[in-house]
Amino acid sequence: MSISFSSALGIHANALEFRSRRAEVLANNLANSDTPGFQARDIRFTDTFKRQQSRLVNLDRTHQRHMKSSLGSVFSDKLYRIPIQPSTDGNTVDTQLEQSNYMRNAIEFQASFTFLNGRFRGLSAAIRGD
Repeated sequence: MSISFSSALGIHANALEFRSRRAEVLANNLANSDTPGFQARDIRFTDTFKRQQSRLVNLDRTHQRHMKSSLGSVFSDKLYRIPIQPSTDGNTVDTQLEQSNYMRNAIEFQASFTFLNGRFRGLSAAIRGD
């Protein structure tokens, strides 16, 4: 009997990838907080999750010659952040908001990571027969 990792791990493996990509976007916003004209961007989890769920229908390969799926395009829709108070130089980065979003994203990343770690321990114990 084979184990389907997608069913065993649920959305958490993909959530980990999403959180990692979002951390890159938020870090880029923070790095460019003093760049004139820079437009802050973000990725929304709910939109990405819905898009991914619609693509998960037939992602399992049933034959070695079937094409592999790619999740890269799922994360391609970065949205521009609407500034609460834009600066006079056109920069839309709100440093406090970006730092807050970055920290929340890091906490959510850690939660998914902890959940996956527990799942892997459970699968490992099941394989060993513990």
